[in-house]
Amino acid sequence: MSDEAAVDRPATTGAGLGPQPVPHGLGTSLPSDDTGAKAEGTFPYAADLWAEGLLWAAVLRSPHPHARIVSIDTSHARAMPGVRMVVTHEDVPGSPLHGRGRADRPVFASEVVRHHGEPIAAVAADHPDTARMAAAAVIVEYEVLPPVTDPEQAFEAEPLHPDGNLIRHIPLRHGDPEAVGEIVVEGLYRVGRQDPAPIGAEAGLAVPRPDGGVELYLASTDPHGDRDTVAACLGLPADRVRIVVTGVPGATADREDQGFQLPLGLLALKTGRPVKLGASREESFLGHAHRHPTLLRYRHHADATGRLVKVEAQILLDAGAYADTSADALAAAVSFACGPYVVPNAFIEGWAVRTNNPPSGHVRGEGAMQVCAAHEAQLDKIARRLDLDPAEVRMRNVLATGDVLPTGQTVTCPAPVAELLAAVRDAPLPPLPKDLPEEEWMLPGGPEGAGDPGAVRRGVGYGVGMVHLLGAEGTDEVSTATVKVQGGVATVLCAAVETGQGFTTLARQIVQETLGVEEARVAPVDTDQPPAGPGCRGRHTWVSAGAVERAAKMVRTQLLQPLAHKFGMSTELLQIADGKITSYDGVLSTTVAEELEGKELWATAQCRPHPTEPLDEAGQGDAFVGMAFCAIRAVVDVDIEIGAVRVVELSVAQDVGRVLNPAQLEARIEAGVTQGVGIALTENLRSPRGLVRHPDLTGYALPTTLDAPDIRIVKLVEERDVVAPFGAKAAGSVPVVASPAAVASAVRAATGRPVNRLPIRPQAAVVTAAR
Repeated sequence: MSDEAAVDRPATTGAGLGPQPVPHGLGTSLPSDDTGAKAEGTFPYAADLWAEGLLWAAVLRSPHPHARIVSIDTSHARAMPGVRMVVTHEDVPGSPLHGRGRADRPVFASEVVRHHGEPIAAVAADHPDTARMAAAAVIVEYEVLPPVTDPEQAFEAEPLHPDGNLIRHIPLRHGDPEAVGEIVVEGLYRVGRQDPAPIGAEAGLAVPRPDGGVELYLASTDPHGDRDTVAACLGLPADRVRIVVTGVPGATADREDQGFQLPLGLLALKTGRPVKLGASREESFLGHAHRHPTLLRYRHHADATGRLVKVEAQILLDAGAYADTSADALAAAVSFACGPYVVPNAFIEGWAVRTNNPPSGHVRGEGAMQVCAAHEAQLDKIARRLDLDPAEVRMRNVLATGDVLPTGQTVTCPAPVAELLAAVRDAPLPPLPKDLPEEEWMLPGGPEGAGDPGAVRRGVGYGVGMVHLLGAEGTDEVSTATVKVQGGVATVLCAAVETGQGFTTLARQIVQETLGVEEARVAPVDTDQPPAGPGCRGRHTWVSAGAVERAAKMVRTQLLQPLAHKFGMSTELLQIADGKITSYDGVLSTTVAEELEGKELWATAQCRPHPTEPLDEAGQGDAFVGMAFCAIRAVVDVDIEIGAVRVVELSVAQDVGRVLNPAQLEARIEAGVTQGVGIALTENLRSPRGLVRHPDLTGYALPTTLDAPDIRIVKLVEERDVVAPFGAKAAGSVPVVASPAAVASAVRAATGRPVNRLPIRPQAAVVTAAR
């Protein structure tokens, strides 16, 4: 369900009552500002940008996953009519390298290409077709090299990068290595490569400035990070690069390709004219980061009652050609390798390695999603060995507040895992097909069903997951916000980008509730504002909303202080509610509008959560600020003859801290669950021999409305996290982590097959007489 569909629009008139106030403030389903424009198709996306004297850009990308560049000849492209500029690595005036986590990726490949689609050159021309033809006219002579595409081979292969093939190794040691259990189960699991698949591909406009700098208008999710990268690579001071965030179509992560912005800015500087670049869907697939394909080996030890004794695991992340945020993803994978369960002894080895596969990086729930698929499969195996209900095995091991993670960190935030699991376990099951009229049957394989109804088996399975919130391992999380009130209208200035997570709506609600104003708006984002950081891991719900709250409270004090002084009381004895200011004793009663008349009030504040620390050489340390948890029960129907799977229903119980916007929260959870269904059943960006196959939305099968199952949110646990602003937790990531594991668990229950790979291939769900 979309944000728009989830919103319960309040009535503005009542029978004989005249206009009624629209509910606002925290706890209400306030609709987002751009709802109407997006529904009507009038929302201005970055691809709609225009400027006088515009040039069009195109990028030449490598057709090989691994090759040595012998020569680059741009003369033919430069000679084409309408071509204004051609740039290669020789034209980069600043740092030749960039990257989100580590600067190890060339702006343009110069000596070696390391993945299919790596940029080689860029062109600016009068017409987009001319730009594309000129890019194709750049002649590159390659010496094709054998690609390293198996991450296990990366350990022994020749170095693919000057920094080597190993990006990070984390050995986690916790407890007694000699501990053993009466029951031992093992498994080998694989998770494929998923793409964020944003609704709009990357697009932007660069405009040269009179001072020799450049302005970039982009659908950026981290404007200050992008500004610093652009400035470094273009050899400019940061204050001569300005990024204006425009037309963000929605993002599930840092889906932007930073390398996309660099040729755009360089061409604008070289030509002295505005330059526009819009990536095709193919270029978008080739350029930005994907979820890490992962290989996982597990061994679980349990006692005769199903209680976990020890977990041993090896986790190998395929980072692709460059490091990006792979070190962070590995830390999450290793730290949460045992899941939200009490494990007294854990020994985990984790590696992230370079290959010649497409680049991997931050995608919602990175690291945690992959290990959740594995540790939930292991618990299903223990349940089967002990002839126990899969939910019961999980219930005997669930984590709670005060327990210790395998990293040695004590869980201090609310961790109601048992309550969540019990809620989905006890929820009513959907009716079986045999209980419905035959014309209402929805069989696996499509609305009409592709097989025999007699071959359909129903399965029920569980997925229980966890994610960390904010950055980790010493990341300095900070955000700054300014709140201004003038003419009775409140304005929020904060560089937190609205990517669909609902920050702008939340900011308006905070200001309305704190100050009692009816009208609140959030100013457009650009890098002239103080940094707010990237829009990932629930950061803006925590640090940016926290900064808005602090600034709004400072303005509130400015508003109330004159009244408090006049009546000889402290501001704490005054309250704001329903647009009125009243004192505790009823002596004072006035309206916010009256007290704001003729005044301009403003304040700026920061929010910085408590610090964390890096994992040490044994994988130990207080690496995380906060955590969120989710339990999902999946019900599936499987045609065991053809392997088709239909997800009938997903029941969700989630730890949310506090519900700030009910409709928005529901939409976030439903979107995350649906994304998880795609990961479980259809989404896999294949790259045999390093070449991306079908980089388009035909070959890459996203779940559509017809694929979305019934999603029932059976419980939202509102146990407030005392260190988080408002006590709330971000909601979008953890359903993505738990739902693929739940679907796989249900398919295992229906078929008796191990189902050790995501997405689930049809042959993995087929049951034949031979088996």
